[in-house]
Amino acid sequence: MTRQNPPRRQKACFTTGSIMRHVIVMAGTGAIGLMAVFAVDMLNMVYIAHLNKPALTAAIGFAGAVIGLQIAVAIGLTIGLSAATAREIGAGRHEEARHIATSALVVTLLITLLLGLCTSFAAHPILSLFGAHGEALEQATSYLHVVSPFLPLICIGMGASSLMRVVGDAKGSMNITLLGAIVAAVLDPLMIFGLHEGLTGAAISSVLSRLVVAGIGLRGALRHDMLARPDFSRILPDARRVGSVAMPAILTNLATPVAGAYVTGAMSRFGLEAVGGQASIERMVPVLFSLVFALTGSVGPIMAQNLGAGRCDRVHETLTAALKLVMLSVGATWVILAALQDYVVAAFHAQGNAALLIHLFCSWTIGAFLFVGMLFVANAAFNNLGFPLYSTAFNWGRATLGTIPFVWFGSRFGPAGVQFGYAAGGIVFGSLAVMTAFRVTRALTSPDAAHIPAAPGEVPVSDVPTVSAEAAMAELDELGGAPDIYDADRSGTHVKTDH
Repeated sequence: MTRQNPPRRQKACFTTGSIMRHVIVMAGTGAIGLMAVFAVDMLNMVYIAHLNKPALTAAIGFAGAVIGLQIAVAIGLTIGLSAATAREIGAGRHEEARHIATSALVVTLLITLLLGLCTSFAAHPILSLFGAHGEALEQATSYLHVVSPFLPLICIGMGASSLMRVVGDAKGSMNITLLGAIVAAVLDPLMIFGLHEGLTGAAISSVLSRLVVAGIGLRGALRHDMLARPDFSRILPDARRVGSVAMPAILTNLATPVAGAYVTGAMSRFGLEAVGGQASIERMVPVLFSLVFALTGSVGPIMAQNLGAGRCDRVHETLTAALKLVMLSVGATWVILAALQDYVVAAFHAQGNAALLIHLFCSWTIGAFLFVGMLFVANAAFNNLGFPLYSTAFNWGRATLGTIPFVWFGSRFGPAGVQFGYAAGGIVFGSLAVMTAFRVTRALTSPDAAHIPAAPGEVPVSDVPTVSAEAAMAELDELGGAPDIYDADRSGTHVKTDH
């Protein structure tokens, strides 16, 4: 088998030319892939809604809250695998990278198999804890019984896809993601309507899609010679190396699904329609704001290259340009959705509280995503300018202090109050994050010698509430790439801080 040579480092391409153009091109191309993948998740929700059973729609919301937590663990493990192997590839130690990748995948499969089986076994009490009851509880439990045992398939696909990105085959990695989305898009209506399997059909479709992604992903990793025969004497030492990055990544990426689970629990107090309405909104958001979500992984390389080149003025300009794009995207989406909200409600067959929440989102709370977008852009700046702990702090701050007290207070006023409370928390932490990001960029200078110290906890953060393997892989495609560029160019600048 012919081994692939490590990819050559490319010349910095973001240090000249229009910053706004770079931001638009990077975010725009990334948004296409994200939109395609997340649209499949949204259509799955539309299909279930057309069965005219509020319990099924609510079941998707409850099950999605649990799956979101599982996938956050999978994302963290994949980030650890990618980081450990990328370092060895960068140092020219291809054989070492192969053994680390194999050991990491073995450990990951064992961990996720245990997690998946435990979740399946304890699905009923877990969902009850989230507020599920009655038919919604039974349907969500059945869904998890089918899907959860196959959690390792997610990690095979995501891990193999990350190994392809490590050797520079980003296009091949994204193609695997899109293929999985296409399979799900074809099977979902066939299983739900054609075979009349309902929610169970959606679960079977998800498993088959994961199987395809895992198989094609493994084929791609083997084609790039990134896997070796397992050496059991290496598994524990290699697992510790991967775990040093994976554990912080898991903890950081759990913030978004933890907040989502709390909101789902709060909505459950107001009936199945409220849970279904919230779940519908959560499926719409990544599609509507795919351009905003794409900024998370797109502006990082631009900031990092300009920081490495000593062009600190362009770093500040990148932050400003990204925020302008967020304002334009949210503003345009707000106007369009406000005008078409009746059609959106009809598409999801929403009634009662579900219709109320969708109308409220389309008319008012959608504006809060201006500040959520600010938080995403600020997180990208923190992770690429040497302040990863700021990103972790704001992510968990929003998931706890920015969610629990606001949602608790808002719940006194019904499901609309829960939505307003969650939006208000995002406004507060988005504002604080972007003000901090501007303070950081203003503190940048071009030094003569010193450079920013590497931060061991610097890991990508997924801000999107992902509930499928394809969605998680698409988000990882967006998050991947920035650290390598930063490591190559980071010497030559430092940051003056007041702490």
